[in-house]
Amino acid sequence: MQFDKEELEKFRLSGKILRETREEMRSYPKENMPIIEVCEKVESTIRAKGGKPAFPCNVSINEVAAHYTSPPGDTLTIPEGSTVKVDLGVHVDGYVTDSAFSVGFNPEGRSMVITAELALKTAVENIHGDMALGKIGSLIETIIKNRGFKPISNLTGHSVGRYLIHAGLSIPNVAQPVSFAKVKTGEVYAIEPFVTLPDAVGRVDDSPQTTIYRLLKTKSVKSEYSKKLLKYIEVNFRTLPFAERWIIGVVPKEQHKAAFKELLASKAVMGYPVFVEVSKKPVAQAEHTVLLKDDGCEVLT
Repeated sequence: MQFDKEELEKFRLSGKILRETREEMRSYPKENMPIIEVCEKVESTIRAKGGKPAFPCNVSINEVAAHYTSPPGDTLTIPEGSTVKVDLGVHVDGYVTDSAFSVGFNPEGRSMVITAELALKTAVENIHGDMALGKIGSLIETIIKNRGFKPISNLTGHSVGRYLIHAGLSIPNVAQPVSFAKVKTGEVYAIEPFVTLPDAVGRVDDSPQTTIYRLLKTKSVKSEYSKKLLKYIEVNFRTLPFAERWIIGVVPKEQHKAAFKELLASKAVMGYPVFVEVSKKPVAQAEHTVLLKDDGCEVLT
C-alpha cells in the first residue's frame, strides 16, 4: 500500500505522538501497580497529545505475550519480579503507528528486554525496500539466539495502513524457508521481536480470555440497546480494536452486559484471544513502526 505526501505526514504525526507517549511511560509501570492504571494513563496521554489510541493499551505480564488490556473494574496488579510488556498504538485520521517496550523487574527479565531491544535495533538498521521477509526473520532470530534466548516463532511484525493495524503482510521473527515475499519501498511496517527463555517452547497459544474486541460486520441485532452499542462502536472505532472499558456508559449500566453479549453472539463484534507462551515462560517485546526506503527506513516511532 503506497501512501501520498499528505498521508505520510499523518503517519509521522501519529508516530511523534506515540514516541513521546512511549518515552514518558517507560518508567511509569511499577511493581504492585494496578494494570488498569497503566492502560488508562497511556490512553489518556495519547488523547491529550491530540491522537487517538489505535487499540487499547496492552499490558501483558510474564507468560502472557500479547492482547491483555484491563477489562472494566480490573483488579489485577503488576506482580513483583515480573516481566511487563506495554504495547501502545496511535492513529491520526486512521493512520496507525504501533510501538512497544518491556520492563523487567528481575535480572533475567532485564536481560530479555535488552535482547528484544537489540533485535529490534538490528532489524531497523538493516531493513530496506525489496528485502526478503526470511532475511529479516533470520537477522532477528540470530541476535536473540546469540544472547542465549529464543524468539517466539508464531508472533510477527506486520504492515499497517489506514484504520488497519494488520494490513496483510507479516514480518517474521525467525528464519523461514525460501520465500519470494519481500517488503516494499514506500510501505509502512511494524517490526516487533518477542523474546523468551531458551528452554521455552517459543510459541504462543490462544487462551480462553478475551479483553480486546473489534467490529466484524454491521448486523441486524434485536435489542435497542445492542443497536445503540453497535452504532457507537461503528462510528467511533470503525475497524480498529477497542476495550470494553471504552463503551461503558453508552447504554444504561444494567443493560450493558446483555447488549454486549448479543453483539458477540451475533458475530457483529469479535474478540481477540489473549496470547500465552505455551510452556508458561516469560516473554519480552520491543517494537517500532517504520517507513521503508530503497536504502533503509525512516523510524516513525
